[in-house]
Amino acid sequence: MASEAPVLEMRGVVAGYGRLTILRGIDFVAQRGRLTTFIGANGAGKSTVFKTVFGLVRPTGGEILFEGERIDGLSPRARMERGIVFVPQGRNLFPRMTVRQNLELGGVVLRDAALRARRMEATLERFPRLRERIEAQASTLSGGEQKQLEVGRALLLEPRLLLIDEPSIGLAPRIVADVFALLRDLTDHGVTVLMVEQNVRSALRASHLAVALEQGRVALEGPSDSVIEDPRVRAMFLGGHVAA
Repeated sequence: MASEAPVLEMRGVVAGYGRLTILRGIDFVAQRGRLTTFIGANGAGKSTVFKTVFGLVRPTGGEILFEGERIDGLSPRARMERGIVFVPQGRNLFPRMTVRQNLELGGVVLRDAALRARRMEATLERFPRLRERIEAQASTLSGGEQKQLEVGRALLLEPRLLLIDEPSIGLAPRIVADVFALLRDLTDHGVTVLMVEQNVRSALRASHLAVALEQGRVALEGPSDSVIEDPRVRAMFLGGHVAA
């Protein structure tokens, strides 16, 4: 039997904005059910990787494959319909709309109303606090509740690949731990999660794998517990040491 194709492959991907090249030949493979954190200095290309995988930035070189199929010519909507979902950095909710309305927007590409209803119910089962506040305006939710809503909306599409950019921004440490635990739980259910995160120490401890980018290239990758001990990572991102 042939082995299962990786969920995502990037082969020599070059991409950027106009004449500004950010990604300079990215090679990366993501297997099913793993949480990988991308780290790197500002401008290293972390967010651009995600935007390129999702189709918001078109590569000028290389190939992107999703479950063995080339997708670098597809629109973001077509990629979303195939199971790729992107949660961008910052708050991405409609603040004057209710929790219910924000969730319903997550299923806008689902044409089957019964399927949308089943997935809505499954999301509310996973996030009981959202059920309690289903008719509240999104702007009235706490930071942690808003992050639950963003992730819950993404889960309506039952992603096979979830891209999430800086999920810890603006959250208290306890809530950050809950968010990372949620993402790790998703991988236990077969979802592949890629995360960009500046909270390097906590993110690496929550991840299976890590990728360090430097000037648009992969500088280091491997299991998170080995990457967190690498002297280059400790010097660049962890102040030269890792707390117990």
